[in-house]
Amino acid sequence: MEQPTGAQQAQPYIVPPCHREVRILYRDEAFLLVEKPDLLLSVPGRLPQNKDCMITRVQCEYPSATVVHRLDLDTSGIMIVPLQREAHSELARQFQRRTIDKTYTAVLWGILEKDEGTIELPIACDWQNRPRQKICYDNGKHALTEYRVIHRDEANHCTRVTLHPVTGRSHQLRIHSRELGHPILGCDMYAHSAALNAAPRLMLHATEIRFRHPIDGREVVGYSAPPF
Repeated sequence: MEQPTGAQQAQPYIVPPCHREVRILYRDEAFLLVEKPDLLLSVPGRLPQNKDCMITRVQCEYPSATVVHRLDLDTSGIMIVPLQREAHSELARQFQRRTIDKTYTAVLWGILEKDEGTIELPIACDWQNRPRQKICYDNGKHALTEYRVIHRDEANHCTRVTLHPVTGRSHQLRIHSRELGHPILGCDMYAHSAALNAAPRLMLHATEIRFRHPIDGREVVGYSAPPF
């Protein structure tokens, strides 16, 4: 991934090696539930040095595996990996219809006053600073996030929350948390320096996913415990 800076362009970003494995949490004939570690791409990057990723590793054992959604490089957690064409098509429809519920765990800078709430702010690409996004009322896409406080840590000036993205915009949870006044700890794109340096990684983990089985229609609930 490359980030232009004015008339010049930054050097291509080479992802550091990730030696942690992709864990298989569940398997049947239609799909896998896997746990992606942070600092591992979901899909291959354009550069040859960035080919290592979740799907490439999974395909070594499951050649029919495909990608139906992604997690950011810095985000860890649960993902659905289809193993059949029919399963991929049905899961893609569920994502498009927003009937798949995803819940994330995050640690935010500061102490949130409200126990729960919503953040509804439109998001657009910040073309001058890609891959960053920005709040844009003119042509931004509708974005809605629900949050709930799990624990307030007064000693460390942070709050553990669950985040539920009703919509699925790029960097939605990061930028909405910042706009709330409580950026995610360890976020190198949207957090101020104190919040960035307060954690060794982005404190964001895809914890739970709920969807309909692509073959028999029963409800499936997958869970991945936060590593922080």
